[in-house]
Amino acid sequence: MEILHTTSRKRQTYQVQLEHSMLWENALAIAAITNPRLLETLDESSIYWNTEIFSTELQAQLDYVEKHNTWKAILQLLHKKPFENHEEFQTYIEELSEMEIRFSCIPFIGGEFQQIRTNAAIGDIEAQRDLQEETKDNPFFPDYIHYICTVEIQELKEHLCAVMALWNEEVIRHNYAKISSVLNRDYEDKKNILANLHPEEFVRWVTGGIEYSPEPSVHHVLLIPQISYRPWNIVADLEDTKVFYYPVANESITPEDRFTPDQFLVLRYKALGDEVRLKLVKMLVEKEQTLQELTERLDVGKSTIHHHLKILRSARLVEVNASTYRIKQDALNVLQSELIRFLER
Repeated sequence: MEILHTTSRKRQTYQVQLEHSMLWENALAIAAITNPRLLETLDESSIYWNTEIFSTELQAQLDYVEKHNTWKAILQLLHKKPFENHEEFQTYIEELSEMEIRFSCIPFIGGEFQQIRTNAAIGDIEAQRDLQEETKDNPFFPDYIHYICTVEIQELKEHLCAVMALWNEEVIRHNYAKISSVLNRDYEDKKNILANLHPEEFVRWVTGGIEYSPEPSVHHVLLIPQISYRPWNIVADLEDTKVFYYPVANESITPEDRFTPDQFLVLRYKALGDEVRLKLVKMLVEKEQTLQELTERLDVGKSTIHHHLKILRSARLVEVNASTYRIKQDALNVLQSELIRFLER
């Protein structure tokens, strides 16, 4: 069917903002270390996440994070205002009222749910259940919401302050200068290019291929560089803002080495350098399929297939929607041109 356009009005898009901070890196590193299923897919080796070097106190706090997903609470609170350091962040948490901290930690799920979010924060059990029902498709939101709405506030405050302070002292402090310079370098590089690209094109480039089209209620996209969760993007929603904690580029880590390829180029070729994964790609090029369908066709264990699909997803070659896997044809189409750009750089 042909479409007749009767208006010259351009489609509205969002405004892109860039921020960076060691506090974001702290929070995301804590999120990564407490997600064991994802650790093997991260760029940093398992040696980097050596839990044997952690103090008993830090390990206890990380166990608490893993049980209640309190990394989400830290990220939510970090968006409330700019913080110069951990001490300022800790003071802010300590001064929040019970209602303020509960409301700030409950995920934003849409403007129409803000009153329900407020009611849940002041102890309305029915409002809490409404939020849990609305987020039931999320793997951890319902339990997390219940925790935030019922936990003793002093316990929550002490935990959030302790885990951030201990992680900073035992893990980040020794590499502070290096990590900070990488984040700042990536931020400056991206900022210099921002003015030359359309917002949607810029988001796609920074995130390694995420197509994010404007939404009616989203007026800003906030991009925050991170090292700990590479090669993954972490996506979050705030009032009128979509947040992408994106993986820093290889060039930001080794700026003196012009032979270092882009991380997604490496990931894609690594992902394709395996017989089983090549079979999966070909099968998904033919049609979208579920994990069960792929497992039956390849006669390989479901956990093995899931592992290979996770690698293909981290390389942005495959995506999943409603338990169905499908190929990202655009990513396949640009493989050759990406390689040529690297060789001619």
